[in-house]
Amino acid sequence: MAIQGLWSPLQLPFLQLNNTAIVFIKLYAALVAGTCVASLLCFSLPEFLPGKRALAIALCVYHVTCSTVLFNAPRFIPHSFGALAESYRATPEVMWGTLHGLVGLGFAVWWQATVQIAAAMAKIAKSQ
Repeated sequence: MAIQGLWSPLQLPFLQLNNTAIVFIKLYAALVAGTCVASLLCFSLPEFLPGKRALAIALCVYHVTCSTVLFNAPRFIPHSFGALAESYRATPEVMWGTLHGLVGLGFAVWWQATVQIAAAMAKIAKSQ
């Protein structure tokens, strides 16, 4: 989404792309690209660093918000997974929202799993 949104947003499979929508797609693509770069740079850092944990919680909020927006969005992707999928409301927007929700849940689980490590490191740093 980030690469195609920056270089050729008109080729994205969205309905009714006007100039305003294209500008918003480019802004969103820039946000996603910057977030991806920050995530790649923070990935190899130790689990207890505040910057890594702050980025993780920011990404959790971002993905959960995207999930909510996509679940409540009207149809804007002109593709279908078939009549059976449509009968279960399995549209591209809902599937995309589900993926965002799962990624957000993953960040929340990671955040909770590393709370003890961060607390122990903070205690060690305080005692020195």
